[in-house]
Amino acid sequence: MIAILRSFSRHRQLILGMVKREIQVKYKESFIGLGWAFFTPLFMLGVYTFVFSEVFKSRWNNVVPTNKADFAIMLFAGLMVYTFFAECLLRGPQIIVSNANYVKKIVFPLEILPFVAIGVSLFQLFISSIVLLLAQLFFKEVLPYTAILFPIVLIPLLLSTAGILWLLAAAGVYLRDIGQLIGVLTSVLMFLSPIFYPVSALPEQFQPWLRLNPLTNIIEQARAVLVDGKLFDVADYGVSIVASIVIFWIGYSVFQKARKGFADVL
Repeated sequence: MIAILRSFSRHRQLILGMVKREIQVKYKESFIGLGWAFFTPLFMLGVYTFVFSEVFKSRWNNVVPTNKADFAIMLFAGLMVYTFFAECLLRGPQIIVSNANYVKKIVFPLEILPFVAIGVSLFQLFISSIVLLLAQLFFKEVLPYTAILFPIVLIPLLLSTAGILWLLAAAGVYLRDIGQLIGVLTSVLMFLSPIFYPVSALPEQFQPWLRLNPLTNIIEQARAVLVDGKLFDVADYGVSIVASIVIFWIGYSVFQKARKGFADVL
């Protein structure tokens, strides 16, 4: 863990520079530019809200939402967390493969590349959070003070995502088909996460299984602080922190061992 922190601290300017470059390249030649960062989540929110509230008549805590804005805000709070995680997972298998020049030609701290991917997705999550808070201010005319705790809620998600990205980045070098598998898994993960429904809406025998999903606690805690104006559950948060640190450490350890063969394979 000390080695990881030292590497991150030593190369933080390089990470920020690469994140900034990728964001600029992503929106560089588009007409709206960074406006897409606001437009995309709003568009997807409108689509999902219509489909699940009007077509499927989704319920929230066994109650049909009479205010579509309330339902949209609850949905969006879960959707933006999932989107961040899914975007990172989809990029994971290609992190090293798409940066093969760093492996072959120069001495480069490859372990920071997952942080770059996280930083780019974190920018979109930040924009989505602003959209969510503005929507609450517009429709509910109130902002929960607990929203300032949202960055703390994200800590376990960031740690576990980094660990998983190290694993996927290493695996992606040796197993090129893993990218296709991750694409399928992220689609399944959307419906196995409490985005369109609360955990309490499931039968009790299925709730413990849903808790195995690493996104479950994060999404519920995000809704608590961003929408409900409540403090997150300390016990659940503690479990998430411990689990994320374990994943973080395992991912880094596996990556450091696997990187010895990257140059030969690539």
